[in-house]
Amino acid sequence: TNRLRRQYDGLMLNELISTPGVREELALAAPVGVMALHGGLEAGTAEAARRVADSVGASRYAIVQPEDLFWHIPSIRHDPAHSRRLRRFLAHVAFAVSFHGYGRKEHHDTVLLGGRNRVMAEAIGAAITGRSRLRVVTDLDQIPPKLRGVHPANPVNLPPRGGVQVELSTGARTPPHLASVTSAVASVLAAFA
Repeated sequence: TNRLRRQYDGLMLNELISTPGVREELALAAPVGVMALHGGLEAGTAEAARRVADSVGASRYAIVQPEDLFWHIPSIRHDPAHSRRLRRFLAHVAFAVSFHGYGRKEHHDTVLLGGRNRVMAEAIGAAITGRSRLRVVTDLDQIPPKLRGVHPANPVNLPPRGGVQVELSTGARTPPHLASVTSAVASVLAAFA
């Protein structure tokens, strides 16, 4: 096994979370939740989830890989059957926001809002637009298919009221922009809670 780089090739969630150095974090609080499934791998995502959860008292679930590990399991392969903590999180929350990162030159300063709860995606989009100069895309037809986050097996869609997948471009994860995004998401979740 190449510890440094491994794309999904049958790698299961239970294998990832049992790998030395990988942290699976769970903090149960309010019935609204924030997630980061690729912490450490997608820079800034675990930090965004922690910042939002701390500011509004939300529940939080994160998987954080150490610096020398770059294993990517697609969200739809994060099977709750393989993680007691993920099951507890999903049983506790009514709605979730999942932070992800992506890198595409044509979307340097762009936030893509996917997931199945389109009402909340629009609300989060409006809040981000009001707090930043980032380009925000909420129209699923304008989001690349692999970044839409609408698959029913995606953990963000499993709570009763579904969720929003927040895909942050490389530029959107830089400190000034990331602070605007987390502030915007927190404002919407505070109103929801």
